[in-house]
Amino acid sequence: MNETPRVLNRVLLVLIGLLLIGVGATTVALAAVPALAGSWHALTRRAGAGIENLLAATTLPGQRDSWLWIVLALLMLVLIVLMVAWVAQQGKGRASTLAADYNDDGGPGTVELGAAVAEQALKSALLEREEILHASVATYEFRGTPGLRIRVLPRKGVSPYLVAEQVSHLVEALDLVIGRETPVVISIGTSARARLGRTERVH
Repeated sequence: MNETPRVLNRVLLVLIGLLLIGVGATTVALAAVPALAGSWHALTRRAGAGIENLLAATTLPGQRDSWLWIVLALLMLVLIVLMVAWVAQQGKGRASTLAADYNDDGGPGTVELGAAVAEQALKSALLEREEILHASVATYEFRGTPGLRIRVLPRKGVSPYLVAEQVSHLVEALDLVIGRETPVVISIGTSARARLGRTERVH
């Protein structure tokens, strides 16, 4: 229910995972097969010599260092900017208004229900129940419509279906108050890191 670039995140995770797997597999292979160590050392020596020749060939007359270091510094700067932009895209989509409606009696202005009001009301109601150990409520834009993401952590031994039913009742009560059905995603976890079930109600 947010604008986090999930596809880009998954691509980056796959690439980083493949890179780490390759490094790990190479390390294990070098440690397990001594014959590969000699080939690896020869390969690294040739690669080092090639890099030294490249740096020497790209060093301008009268200069001590290759201009490739400047290019590398610029590339790193671009990479840092891209990473900052990528981090800034994470978790976007938060909304400050849950519901808004124009006044139909001819007067100017709109009637709005702030997201914080609904979030605090639902969170307080959830934490009053003995079955729930922790709860968090956030408002996000979903397809141009404000919706709620509710995460609850029930106590040990409590049925997740019972918790889901209780949360649904509270959301239905909120819908009656504001006069419209709100898109909701309910996540029920068995621990702070694990998610046991998910119930979605989206329109």
